[in-house]
Amino acid sequence: MLDADQIDTRYARSGELSIAYQVFGSGDVNLVLIPGWASHVENIWTLRDFADWAERVAHFARVVLLDRRGTGLSDPVSDPPTLEERMDDVRAVLDAVGWERAAIWGISEGGPMAMMFAATYPDRTQALLLYGTFARFSRGDDYPHGYPSELNDRWIGGLDTTWGTGELSRAFAPTLAADAATMRVLARLERMAMSPGTARKLFGLMTQLDVRHVLPAIRVPTLILHRRDDKPVRVGHARYLAAHIEGSRYVELDGEDHLPWCGDEDALLGEVREFLTGERTEAEPDRILTTILFCDIVESTRRLAELGDQGWKQLLASFYALADDKLRHFRGRKLDTAGDGLFAAFDGPARAVRCGVAMARAAQALGVQLRVGVHTGECEMQGEKLSGIAVHLGARVAALAAPGQVLVSSTVKNLVVGSGLEFEDLGRHALKGVPGDWHLFAATAA
Repeated sequence: MLDADQIDTRYARSGELSIAYQVFGSGDVNLVLIPGWASHVENIWTLRDFADWAERVAHFARVVLLDRRGTGLSDPVSDPPTLEERMDDVRAVLDAVGWERAAIWGISEGGPMAMMFAATYPDRTQALLLYGTFARFSRGDDYPHGYPSELNDRWIGGLDTTWGTGELSRAFAPTLAADAATMRVLARLERMAMSPGTARKLFGLMTQLDVRHVLPAIRVPTLILHRRDDKPVRVGHARYLAAHIEGSRYVELDGEDHLPWCGDEDALLGEVREFLTGERTEAEPDRILTTILFCDIVESTRRLAELGDQGWKQLLASFYALADDKLRHFRGRKLDTAGDGLFAAFDGPARAVRCGVAMARAAQALGVQLRVGVHTGECEMQGEKLSGIAVHLGARVAALAAPGQVLVSSTVKNLVVGSGLEFEDLGRHALKGVPGDWHLFAATAA
């Protein structure tokens, strides 16, 4: 399960600038995602379609997601960056992560940057993936695939009024255009990615990009993917790439969405997975009804400052020892730990609630308070891993718990009728990133 709140944003030094990046996933392949024109490594996770898509990629790859210089959480730039500078940013991130080699996936405007890197650093490029991208953006006498200069100028001139409204997103994600809530998320992503002035500068730079001369120098395994009815970047661009990158594999997909996490993602990710791993599809997960428990230590940062590194390490060891003891007693299964908390699964909701109450009480003897959240729902199970919306809900319920409180969803409360457990009705609450209001209860006795 990917929880954006548990994915740290870090910075790599590239010359005088800092490049923001995140690392997630547990697969066997190292993969660097170079986004398109607008990106924000933290805000992108509020888009449910992206979060679901990224979780699927994370099954077969360890992923680096970055903000290119001038965008998102990376340092701003006064002048449009060169391809050489952008390429150096990828190298800096690889060095910061400690990867000698990785597959490089260039999406949309990130494609030319990925191609330049693959040609310049073949020893560090395991493979090259290109989606919805181009060697040259603008139309020319010898290149009929791009947009004419007058249309590009019109786009640039309109950015002052359209940027941050979500209007552009209707062209980039037409299958989502009728979803007003998603359009608002995409509009916010635009605003957080960059200002209208920066958008104009970077779009102007994009209209000048031309890496056709680089293509013959690409000697790494290359997969080119493009949706046939993509409007922002027409399919002719991809066909040109396929004809000029020797030995490349070209797959033309049905659909009109420019964003890779929209539309038929099964077909797209199936091709990517097969190209990188040799396996077309992931194993079909088992779906089981499971009770999820999340807990963490309240004000852990303050306690760390009070105790120092060694004292904090000893406190954590004591906490995890008591947690393991309670989990054994109530037949819980610890699935993951995250610095100051844990994630566990139970085959019965009453045992999960009682375990949470017992852990919260025992933690007080250590001088700490826990916040605990419990939810029951259908989860996907692959090996020892659990994922799905039920896991996200459990984490969100825990995040709303007060110090020392065991907070449960109405699903849990309804399933334990007759168990002797008692609850206080806390009303309905919004859960971050989850649609609708949720009825929550605090366990008062066990």
